[in-house]
Amino acid sequence: MAILIGLLLILLVFAFIVTRPDGSYGVPGRGYQEYRLDGYSSWLTNHVVDSKSWNKIRASLADTDVCPKLTQQFITADQFFVTHLSPLQSGCCKPPTICGYTFVNPTLWTNPVNPAGDPDCNLWSNDQTQLCYNCNSCKAGLLGNLRREWRKANIILIVAVVVLIWVYIIACSAFKNAQTEDLFNHCKQGWT
Repeated sequence: MAILIGLLLILLVFAFIVTRPDGSYGVPGRGYQEYRLDGYSSWLTNHVVDSKSWNKIRASLADTDVCPKLTQQFITADQFFVTHLSPLQSGCCKPPTICGYTFVNPTLWTNPVNPAGDPDCNLWSNDQTQLCYNCNSCKAGLLGNLRREWRKANIILIVAVVVLIWVYIIACSAFKNAQTEDLFNHCKQGWT
C-alpha cells in the first residue's frame, strides 16, 4: 500500500507540473480567451499535438458537433463576442481575433484586416470540415481542454491519496497494536 501511495503521489506531482502552465490569454472586448501553444508545458505539447497524433485528433474534431453547435447558439456578433467559449471552441471554431476577420456567424468569417498578425490567419478556412483545425490555436485549445480535465482528475487523485494515507495509518496502527497485544499476552503466559 505504501508503494501505491508513493506512485499516486508521483503521478499527482507529475500531473500538476505538466498542467501548471496555461496557454490562455485574454482578448480585450471579448468574453472568451484565446490560446497559444507556447503557453503549455513542452512535455504536454510534444506528446499530444505531434504530427502523428494531431492528424487523428483533427479528423475526430471535424466529425464532432463542437463547432456546428455554435452556429445554433449564437445569431449575432454581440452575442458571440460576450460569451464564454471552451478552449476547443475558441481555438478551432473561429480565427484568431488578431486577424481581424469580420463575423458572419460563429464558423463563417470574411475579409481579414490583418492576415499577417498570426500564422493561423492564413490557415483559417470557411470550409466547415477545415475551419481552424490545422491551426496552432486549435492545438492549444485542445491542450486547454485537456488541462482542465486533468485538473479535475487531480482533485479526485488528491482525495484518493488522502483516503489511502488515512487507511494506511489506521492499518499500521492496528497492526502495531495487534503485535503489542500479542507480545503482551505472550509475556503474560510466560510469567504465570
